[in-house]
Amino acid sequence: MPTVHPTAAWPRDESETVAAACAGDRGAARTLVKRYERAVFGQLRGILVAAGRASVVEDLAQETFLRAFRALPRYTHDGRAKFSTWLLTIATRLALNELRRRPGSITTDAIDAWPGEDDLAEQAGVVGKGVQAAIESLSPPLRAAFLLRELHGFDYAEVAEALDVDLGTVKSRLSRARARLREVLGDEPG
Repeated sequence: MPTVHPTAAWPRDESETVAAACAGDRGAARTLVKRYERAVFGQLRGILVAAGRASVVEDLAQETFLRAFRALPRYTHDGRAKFSTWLLTIATRLALNELRRRPGSITTDAIDAWPGEDDLAEQAGVVGKGVQAAIESLSPPLRAAFLLRELHGFDYAEVAEALDVDLGTVKSRLSRARARLREVLGDEPG
């Protein structure tokens, strides 16, 4: 289920907003930041918190938008990739690069800092905490693929592009992530 939804305040075709931001319209750039900041923070938190790197989430979110706005003239709204896909690709690659540079240990005591959903654990109780801990137990490459697919609604090709891997690798990572989650959550396949 994608977390980035157009609302009445957002035009369905955001190419005008992207074009205006590209032309230097700061209001349009702020509109894009406000529209996608939650998704960017969620993706970064989802990858980095479990690895003990929560302290860099805000910096990498800012870096995501800086890089996006610097590269905006090269972004083409030709239907190949949605702006949200392109932006979350930048965020995901920054997070994975951060983990490659400074790997942290996987921890499960960061449950309360799950991707922008502070009240999720309260609403979902023990089950929600268990699912969060299970997702956090995935390795960063599996977690990144899983979050892009399940949290942000990317299709397999978009996940492959975002992670710069083959489609087969995406399918393998998602299969392994789901198998690991079934194992951790005690849900034996059928």
